[in-house]
Amino acid sequence: MTRESSRLFNRHFFLLWQGQTISQLGGQVFNVAMLLWIKHATGSATTMGLMLMLSALPAVILGPIAGTFVDRRSRRGIVIASNVVRGIASLSLAGVMFSGAAATRTILAGLFAVSLASAVVGAFFNPAVSAAIPELVPREKVAAANSLSQSSFQLSAFLGQGIGGALFRMLGAPALFLLNGLGYLFAAASACFITIPQSIPPSGASWRESFAAFKKDLLRGFGYVWANAGLRTLVLVSAALNFFTVPVVVLLPFYVEDFLRVKADWYGFIMAAYGVGSLTGYVSAGALRLSGKAGGRLNLITLIFAQSVGFVLLGMLRDPYAALVLAALGGFGSGIVIVNITTILQLTTPGQMRGRVFGLLGTIAGGLVPMAMGLSGVVADLLDRNIPLIYVICGTCTAAVAVAASLSRPFREYLRLEGKSEISSVEKQAVPLP
Repeated sequence: MTRESSRLFNRHFFLLWQGQTISQLGGQVFNVAMLLWIKHATGSATTMGLMLMLSALPAVILGPIAGTFVDRRSRRGIVIASNVVRGIASLSLAGVMFSGAAATRTILAGLFAVSLASAVVGAFFNPAVSAAIPELVPREKVAAANSLSQSSFQLSAFLGQGIGGALFRMLGAPALFLLNGLGYLFAAASACFITIPQSIPPSGASWRESFAAFKKDLLRGFGYVWANAGLRTLVLVSAALNFFTVPVVVLLPFYVEDFLRVKADWYGFIMAAYGVGSLTGYVSAGALRLSGKAGGRLNLITLIFAQSVGFVLLGMLRDPYAALVLAALGGFGSGIVIVNITTILQLTTPGQMRGRVFGLLGTIAGGLVPMAMGLSGVVADLLDRNIPLIYVICGTCTAAVAVAASLSRPFREYLRLEGKSEISSVEKQAVPLP
């Protein structure tokens, strides 16, 4: 490792981090503007749910393919191209809306197209970044790098979502879409000056040989995940939690305006409170590196039980300030577990397999997310927008997942994986590498 890369904030990691921080800020503002524009223009919870479902489908469908592609192609090139595509797509939508000639239906179609394009390139971008971070910083600083990356994401969420509602009211959606596009192009420019160490396997002499090698690598990724009992259990638990968490987020705009009876600004405030809680959790996880039995139990209880209780309380309370507190507590628990699990996964997975593992996780753990997004709006409309009842149901189901997770020994052991000896034991469970 070079002298420069022996530091956490070396040039390459810093450029990746600062570019993504700017683009994430624009992305958060874009998401708020998109949801509020759809609500005000259509008033349909079903449309909102379908939009979010469409944005989540590519990661689920393309995850294994994208992960294998990330392991066989330049991760730096993938990062640059992904940001360029998303930037141009957002700028194009802003241009259409600024023209003033497009009808609501046309703009809605444009939103669907931009969301789909962003989601497709994001399916390649996310595993590329996750796989690259351990190559940019020393092994002992991987947890700190993950903490910093996740913290910057939540700081962007705090700023972007916190002021997103107010900016939407003052500037309108087109201006926010413009800012989002510029943020992505800035991230692409920053990535041009990054070097990511990577061993890229040679391409086949013909397209048949290349396809056969790609297929072999793809199947090897499936085998690696399946051979690890703790990872396999973690994926199943994550899928269930995602399914019951998504409706709370999708239906939040309706909850804020129709049941808390406050202005749209409060949607941003509540999301920002969740971001602040997550930021605190990320920083705490990076600083304390909770491990061992106590750490494993703390992660489990904080992530699952706190969220289940929080969902139920959200459905019972009508005080916006109480909602802010519950959102912050839920974010804190999520922040702690995300940093620790991401770090364990990165350190226990060989570099040449890392993209495939993260791609598969995105597919399997996130497989129920699009379904939950689509069903959220439909169920809400069928129940005459009784959002509190849906929140209570989601909380109860999440508590049931918590009970099942607490009884799973592989899940508990995976959460507290630390150190070389445990890492080696995990690698031995995996399929052999070429």
